[in-house]
Parts: sequence; C-alpha cells; structure tokens
Amino acid sequence: MAEKKAGIIVILSSPSGAGKTTLVKKISQRKKYKISISHTTRKPRISEKNAKDYFFISKIQFKKLIKENKFLEYAKVFKNYYGSLRQSVITKLKKGENVIFDIDWQGTKQIKNKKLNYKIITIFILPPSKKELYERLLKRDQKDKKIASERMKQFKDDVMHWKDYDFAVINDQVEKCYKKITNYIKNSKMKKRNLKYDKKSIFNHIQSLIN
Repeated sequence: MAEKKAGIIVILSSPSGAGKTTLVKKISQRKKYKISISHTTRKPRISEKNAKDYFFISKIQFKKLIKENKFLEYAKVFKNYYGSLRQSVITKLKKGENVIFDIDWQGTKQIKNKKLNYKIITIFILPPSKKELYERLLKRDQKDKKIASERMKQFKDDVMHWKDYDFAVINDQVEKCYKKITNYIKNSKMKKRNLKYDKKSIFNHIQSLIN
C-alpha cells in the first residue's frame, strides 16, 4: 500500500481587517484543505462559535499550554494571546491534509524557524486602501472606534512584513484575490520555477497605504 503523501502548510497573514479570515474560509472549502483553529484568550465576537472559529480559553489556560510547549506557534496581539497546537496540525499533515493558518507575521516567523519537514507557502494579504480597512474594522467590531483606531495604529508595523512572504496580493475583490491565491498555491505545489509577482506594484501600493 502506497504511503500517504504529506500535506502542506499554507499561511495567510495580513494587517487586522484586510480580509484574510474570509479568504481562509473560502480556501478551506477546497478538497483536502483544513483550517488550523487557533486558541485565543480574546472574547468571541457575536457571530463566533467556540471550536469553530477559535478555541476560546483563559490566559491561565493559555500560559499553561505555553509552559507545556504545546504550541507550534503563538503570539500576543492587541493584549490577547493566539496560538496553534502542534499535535493537531501535525496529525492533519500526516493524514495528507493541507493545513491553512490565519495568523500574523509573528506566528509565521515561528513556524518557518521550526524547520518542519513539510512544504510551507506564505501569503500576505493587503487592503485596497486605508479608508476601506478602517471601514471594515468599524463594521467588524460593531462600530467601536477605539478598537478600530488601535488596529490602525498597528497597521504600519504589520504591513512592512510583506517582504518576508512568498506572495503578496491586494484584496480589492474577494473572488479575484481568492483566484490569485489558489493559482499561486497550485503552481507552488507543482514546483514551478520562477514563481514571481509584481513586487514593484505591491511596494507602490504599500507606500500609498502608509503615507
């Protein structure tokens, strides 16, 4: 009996509110793609469900998992902790499932530094404009201007990490962005050489976002 081919790791990162969670959910509908559901200490939003969107736990529980070295990656973002359990990820990969991560640049760096024996594809999502980003944040957090403003302050630092990723794309239209991402994943899995994209255009777009 042939050995089951291992899955790959696909990481999507972005500044808060750029739409990566929506894209991760769309990709997870593809065959053999599973979301790595993170543990977090933040409170659930109205539409979120435990064990579906996140595993919502206390800071005491989270720190216990850190101490026991249970996380493949974890980070503190906006005063809350987020982390992915190592065992659940490795189990999926060994079964031949492709695991999608919805994490920030800190978690991405940790996973890359682990030097795992699995292919890793990293993708950075950018918003079409700062105005659009702010409006998305207001809508997501029930028009809480304080939360939206805090995330906008962090925006410049987060967005500058795009260079550390294999691929960067502007999420101006979800369907178009989704197709670009899935095409990149497909070509990367096929080990096509010279998988380049227009970095100059992305750089110019980022300049317009931070100035």
